[in-house]
Amino acid sequence: MTATVVELDEVSREFAGTPPVRALDGANLRIDEGDYVAIVGPSGSGKSTLLHLLGLLDQPTHGVYRLDGIDTQDLTERDRAGLRSSRIGFVFQSFHLLGHRTTVENVMLSEVYRPHSRAGRRERAEAALTQVGLSHRLDAYPTTLSGGERQRVAVARALVGKPSLLLADEPTGNLDSVTSAQILDLFDELHEGGLTLAVITHDEDVSERAQRRVRINDGQMTEDVR
Repeated sequence: MTATVVELDEVSREFAGTPPVRALDGANLRIDEGDYVAIVGPSGSGKSTLLHLLGLLDQPTHGVYRLDGIDTQDLTERDRAGLRSSRIGFVFQSFHLLGHRTTVENVMLSEVYRPHSRAGRRERAEAALTQVGLSHRLDAYPTTLSGGERQRVAVARALVGKPSLLLADEPTGNLDSVTSAQILDLFDELHEGGLTLAVITHDEDVSERAQRRVRINDGQMTEDVR
């Protein structure tokens, strides 16, 4: 039986205002292990709100969010941070790499706040970089890498902890069309290897690569039938 990684049950998020702003309204979403889901919508549709909720960076005003079967509603901030660190890998539009650290050191730093032994940290980082095709650039600095290579480092950093969910926010937003296609090819390979992915994007070409496509507009979510 396939395990459920993400489950949103009637989740809403309101922000204070006059009147209050409901950025997400009664969202229901299930992502099973091995799914590849694209969440698409225009600017201001609620995508960023959903990203913050899925990534445990924010909490719903109403409803329940379960990650790997764990009800996140009543967790302490410390427990939420631990769950986020151990179960979710993040890839953003900006690469967020430290320029004075080598490629392998940037990936190793992702484990600083994880409950992994220091022993084997470099080996795990090297394995993640090999997984994304950068075994030949371990000791390079970010300033010497192309945009596509820097995004691959960011993906490796997200993978090193073997997350339940890879959560990508506009992962091709800073890349040209050729490099974007290469990163999406990498996502295809990771999905074929069993990784669970959720990609948030406004780009229809990016969403076409996914197994499922969920649309969000004015806080309302609907799933395309394919």
